Amino acid sequence: MAVAVAGLQVGLSPAEDGGAYCGGEAVSGWVALQLAAPAPLRALRLRAAGEASAAWREGPHAPGPGGEPPPSPGTRMQARAVCLDLRQTLLGREEEAGSEEGDEGLILLEAGKHEFPFSFQLPQQPLATSFTGKYGSIQYFVEAILERPMAPTQSVKREFQVISHIDVNSPLLLTPARQCQEKMVGCWFFTSGPVSLSAKIERKGYCNGEAIPIYAEIENCSSRLIVPKAAIFQTQTYLASGKTKTFRQMVANVRGNHVASGSTDTWNGKTLKIPPVTPSILDCCIIRVDYSLAVYIHIPGAKKLMLELPLVIGTIPCTAFSSRNSSLVSQFSVDMSWLALTMPEHPEAPPNYADIVSEEEFSRHVTAYPAPVDHDEQLCCPMFAYIQEFRFQPPPLYSEIDPHPTEVEVNQPVSIMA
Repeated sequence: MAVAVAGLQVGLSPAEDGGAYCGGEAVSGWVALQLAAPAPLRALRLRAAGEASAAWREGPHAPGPGGEPPPSPGTRMQARAVCLDLRQTLLGREEEAGSEEGDEGLILLEAGKHEFPFSFQLPQQPLATSFTGKYGSIQYFVEAILERPMAPTQSVKREFQVISHIDVNSPLLLTPARQCQEKMVGCWFFTSGPVSLSAKIERKGYCNGEAIPIYAEIENCSSRLIVPKAAIFQTQTYLASGKTKTFRQMVANVRGNHVASGSTDTWNGKTLKIPPVTPSILDCCIIRVDYSLAVYIHIPGAKKLMLELPLVIGTIPCTAFSSRNSSLVSQFSVDMSWLALTMPEHPEAPPNYADIVSEEEFSRHVTAYPAPVDHDEQLCCPMFAYIQEFRFQPPPLYSEIDPHPTEVEVNQPVSIMA
């Protein structure tokens, strides 16, 4: 009996972050079945699967007689790894091994459109990030399988993205990376001098869209004009049949100024922005994706001088201050700590001590300072000394009207208190 199935579709609800799912999250959606006429169905099942696969050919082959191409292009290397395998029955009986098909358990559906919602939860452990590379891929999909009596099984797939989060706030990824190297330019005893390179980045972990500040020192003691450059490289590593295949590509680069002979150049935070790339994949058994920041010097007529610093592209941005900013903040707080001890939070006028301290006792504690010759002259000692003097001496007598207007003479030293 032919079943008039007009269409079978799978729809997915958006992920929580709008893009990809991660381990432990729920994936929900619906399966839409369009029937042109009433039809009996055996079951409608759902399968959520994830698979990592790698495949390539390798091995040299000698040409055939007369220069013909070899009959075989090479040995095929391939591997597969299951990342996810979940099954549900949306309509009909549960799937049983060895069950025979018959008229029992058939479900008659009317003509029209039928929707069957579904929901399943991804495993709590991290799942490998979705990826499509040169020699392999990591893919996740939802498949709807329609079983019909006396008719072939019909299925449709819908792919979804999975991401394994990497937090760049981990101590390992917040540590800086630095390398230095020197290269002698020339051939045999006709050397023109060394070229030295030192490069550093503040941390190893960054996210897409961030700009990496690069600190580098270039010294050109050779007789040639050199050009410093920096680039981000992506390295894809595939493992299959006991063999390893590597593919390397540049994803971003920046160029510095020419450095003449006998000159030096310094990069004080030259930035290189990370483009939208796949995060580092470190938890898959057959596919690995690594990144590195290369700082190198192009030397005409010689092999380039290159330094490679480890780099991890994460998904959770850094929220902590860099080590350099933290040290500056801590130093500033130490230098300014005395201010909180000397200056009151709410300044107010000093009280009148005339009724508490006698004039004889007051004169013994107040040190007289000679009047300065030039009022524009700077203080001869640090301000800290005057502030300390202000702290440990009693305040002067306070009154809006001078009680002794005739006691101050022209040649008498006058005490000036801050």
